[in-house]
Amino acid sequence: MNGLQFECIKIALKQDNAGFVLTVRIHPDDIPEELFRDFVGARYACVLVRIGEDERPVTYVNRVQQAGILCKNLNFQGWLYEHYGIEDTTEQAASKFVCDTCGIQSRSELATNLEAQLKFDKVIEQYERTKAAF
Repeated sequence: MNGLQFECIKIALKQDNAGFVLTVRIHPDDIPEELFRDFVGARYACVLVRIGEDERPVTYVNRVQQAGILCKNLNFQGWLYEHYGIEDTTEQAASKFVCDTCGIQSRSELATNLEAQLKFDKVIEQYERTKAAF
């Protein structure tokens, strides 16, 4: 597959009855000639990588997925048991700890609740720091 590569800036994102419309700005020196030749309505497979202030790719964190994976992880369950005294080393006990600690009813709230995200990040930071010490 031969792909087009260029840097762009997100200008707008809106929703209409058919889906979302993403508007980007491309510098005139960066726009591929093929975009001019392709007809309006041509389909593309897109990959977007956000560029940070340091010109490096930004890593996104899906906390809901991360919480689900960690709560099933025996090492994480054991760490919670040792450091926080959860009742037992099960996915249910780990999930209850995450919800109680973050002040949420369901791990899915980690997608939108900023306060819960910050609390979850602190727990993960402690876990990663302890794990790195071994």
